[in-house]
Amino acid sequence: MKNIQAIIFDWAGTTVDYGCFAPVQVFIEVFNKRDIQITYDEARKPMGLLKIDHIRAITEMERVRTEWTNTHGSEPSEEDIEAMYKDFEDLLFRGLHQFATPLPHVTEVMEQLRERGIKIGSTTGYTEEMIEIVAREAKKQGYEPDTIVASTEVPAGRPYPWMIYENAKQLNVFPTSQMIKVGDTETDMQEGRNAGTWTIGVVKGSSTLGLSQQEVEEMDPVLLQTKIEAAKRTLLEAGADYVIPDMSELPERIDEIEKQMNEEVSAYA
Repeated sequence: MKNIQAIIFDWAGTTVDYGCFAPVQVFIEVFNKRDIQITYDEARKPMGLLKIDHIRAITEMERVRTEWTNTHGSEPSEEDIEAMYKDFEDLLFRGLHQFATPLPHVTEVMEQLRERGIKIGSTTGYTEEMIEIVAREAKKQGYEPDTIVASTEVPAGRPYPWMIYENAKQLNVFPTSQMIKVGDTETDMQEGRNAGTWTIGVVKGSSTLGLSQQEVEEMDPVLLQTKIEAAKRTLLEAGADYVIPDMSELPERIDEIEKQMNEEVSAYA
């Protein structure tokens, strides 16, 4: 009988910080300081990457690169990227502690997972110093995974699988085919696929959906469903095995995955 041994969760937009708003506004401010206006969609598109790589990815967007060249007379350099990252860190650290509230159903589902003997790991695009602040505040509010691995602790962040492998090592879990990666972005799904885990995308509260909890609760139901379907499609196309509306459906998906795992074993028996 095969069972899921561990689940590796993303942080912002998956387990804490509904809508993943902590970094988004800061990315916009950092570019605005250099007279470059970027949209929410542009700020969100590379979400999940190591933050300096996220800034680099924004500068590589054709529209942004063109505006930068028109404004500054040359394309953004590595020095520009490093300077923006320093500004990003300074701005983010000031308010990061305010963005650690667990999403709906998260603390209850973690209890259910532990009752099933499933280990809880986590990966993040934040640096060690950033996630230390978020994790400390989240713990006060009832969320504390068994392991935390930041992008700066491995040779490269997402979509490379190294953070998941480091979680597996610390949790003493093998093989990765008996693990699940849960996240809210395309790079989360790619990270899981590259590590050989099952992958589950979460929509409500995600960076991919990009809506606050109030917007979700107050939006016209037809429009909301359209946006949810678009986010779901994005995560599936990025490699998600399943996409769930919120964390409350995770236990049910685990049951489905374990059933599928054991059907495959029976087929080869």
